[in-house]
Amino acid sequence: MNDRQQTPLMTYHRAAGARLVAFAGWDMPLQYSGVVDEYQTVRTCAGLFDVSHMGRILVGGPSAGRFLQFVTTNNVAALAPWQAHYSLVCNPDGGIKDDIFVYRVGDSDEYLLCVNASNREKILSWLLDQASEFSHCIIRDQSQEITQIALQGPASREIVATLGVPALEKLKRRESARVTIGDVSCLVARTGYTGELGYEFYVFGSPATVWTTLLESGRPFGIKPAGLGARDLLRLEMGYLLYGNDIDENTTPLEAGVEWAVDFDKETFIGREILWAQQQAGPSRRLVGFELVEKGVPRQGFPILDGVTGHAIGRVTSGNFSPILQKGIGLGYVPAASASPGAPLAIEIRGKAVPAIVVKLPFYRKRGKI
Repeated sequence: MNDRQQTPLMTYHRAAGARLVAFAGWDMPLQYSGVVDEYQTVRTCAGLFDVSHMGRILVGGPSAGRFLQFVTTNNVAALAPWQAHYSLVCNPDGGIKDDIFVYRVGDSDEYLLCVNASNREKILSWLLDQASEFSHCIIRDQSQEITQIALQGPASREIVATLGVPALEKLKRRESARVTIGDVSCLVARTGYTGELGYEFYVFGSPATVWTTLLESGRPFGIKPAGLGARDLLRLEMGYLLYGNDIDENTTPLEAGVEWAVDFDKETFIGREILWAQQQAGPSRRLVGFELVEKGVPRQGFPILDGVTGHAIGRVTSGNFSPILQKGIGLGYVPAASASPGAPLAIEIRGKAVPAIVVKLPFYRKRGKI
C-alpha cells in the first residue's frame, strides 16, 4: 500500500503522462516529456513545476522578526515589506538544519518560510522549541493550506503579462505581491531555483485553477509541465544546493560556500560562535564545483581524487551531464588546499580516474539580468 503524500495536482500530473517517483515521502512527477526536453524548455521558454511538497510555515506576532533573527543566519531586519531572501537554519554547532527562503509578508511582522520537504517536521519542531523564549510569536504550519507552483523560464514575464495583473509585471527579483489569479488568492514572488527568470505562486485556494490558467496562458509561448529531473539538472548548473546531498547538519554554511547568507553583524544567532571561529580560521574543507576534462558522467557518491597524487580526498555530492555545456559537472567537498579554481582533480567512474578541474560557480552563466 502506498502511504506517500500526494499534491492536490496529482490528477493533472497523471493526465499529462507524468512518470511518478517517491521523493521525501511524496509521490512526485520525475518527468513528463523527458528530463532533457523539460530542461531545454525551461532554459528557452518556460516550464511549470508543482513544488507543493515543500513545507510552508507562517511566523507572525510582535516578536516574529526578533525570533527569526535568532534562528536564521541572514539579516531578517534588512527585509523590506514584500521582500524575500535565502537563509539557513543552523544547529548550535553551526551545522545546517535546513536552507530556506524567508518572505516578509506585507508591512507587519509576518513571515512565510519555505522549507525543504524532507525537513518540514524537523524544522517546525525546532522553531516551536526555540520560540518558547519569545513571547507573542505565532508559528503555524500552513503546508496543507497553501500549495506552491513555480513558473520558470525566459518567457515567464510574457506569460504573467497575459493574466492582466499589473502587480506581477512590476515585480523585481526577490520581491513579492499578494494578487488574485482567476478568483484564487496567491502570494507571488520573483524567486526560483533554476537560474532563469521566474515566479513562485503560493496558492491560498484552488491550485488547479492557477495551474490550468498558467498552462493555458503559456501555451502560445511553448510552456510545458516540468518534473524533478529537470529541476535537479537546472539547479545543479547554477551550483544551487540540494539538502541531504550537498548540505546537512554535518556541514556548515562556510564549508558549503554560502557564507554570503550568514550575517555576522547580527549580535547573536544560533551557531554564530562556532561559525565565527571557523570564519577566522578558515574552513578546512570546501564545497567546490568541478567539470570533467574527458567524457564521463559523475554521480553522487563517486570518489573525488587528488589530480596529482591520485589519493581519494572527497566524494561527489551532486553530479550529472550538463546539456548546455556538453560535459560532466558536479559538486563535492575537498580539502581547502584543493578548492581553488583551476585545481586538478579526478573523479573515479567505474574504476577509471577521469580528469577534472575545479571551476568557479555557477557552471551556467545567463547573459543579461533575470
